[in-house]
Amino acid sequence: MSDNSVEAQQSDGMTLLEHFSELRKRLVRSAIALLVCTVAVWREFETIFTLIRAPYDSVQGIGSNAILALTGVTSGFSLQLKVSLAAAVVVSSPIWIFQIWRFISPGLKRNERKWAYYFTAVAVPLFSAGVLLAYFVMPRMLDILFTFTPSDVQNVTSVESYLSFFLTLVLFFGIGFLLPLILVSLNFAGIFSGARLRDAWRWLILGSFVFGAVATPNGDPLAMTFVALPMIGLSFIAVGIALLNDKRRQRAMDQRLEA
Repeated sequence: MSDNSVEAQQSDGMTLLEHFSELRKRLVRSAIALLVCTVAVWREFETIFTLIRAPYDSVQGIGSNAILALTGVTSGFSLQLKVSLAAAVVVSSPIWIFQIWRFISPGLKRNERKWAYYFTAVAVPLFSAGVLLAYFVMPRMLDILFTFTPSDVQNVTSVESYLSFFLTLVLFFGIGFLLPLILVSLNFAGIFSGARLRDAWRWLILGSFVFGAVATPNGDPLAMTFVALPMIGLSFIAVGIALLNDKRRQRAMDQRLEA
């Protein structure tokens, strides 16, 4: 039996039933963390919702004729539940991200498992940076969208509609900022080499500007560049890490051959 097959058995000797049991355990722990955080942030609903509606209120301050309104008897409770759950997902993110990596780690080689902790530590601030950038550009996006409302018409926006828009944009930016980390993860998994990612630098730049164009629909090249530059910087950092990892793997392979 080859060394690789032995190492694979050592790193992942679990049966299919054991994998399902492990998945259930990780999901239960993540759900408990989400539930606890939901209860914890429930009392802070007013503060959290004030932060969420701040971009909308800033647009009101520059003369928008849009009105934010609740519709329905149960809308207030539904709103508080959705806001609390969304906040709990963010607050509990270190826990459920760690649980994901703990589920994946048995399939990694022993010397690669430590990187799972590093990825977890990096993923949370990267996602947070994307959320903050979304929060920064959101007032401008709302201002542009509300300009399409006819002057003699009031735009009565339901709170549920605005909350959906807010969460979608935040998720879009958050995941966008995680893409460079995903590139590094694919490199560590052996799917993409650093050289291949380096050769695709034009596509990385183009993709970053496409991301910036989608995130800033007003067509302002300065705003688009402002959003694209962090993505370009993160992507090139990811390529650099991938190239270093390739060199590390090559040195380890050379040492094994010499031995």
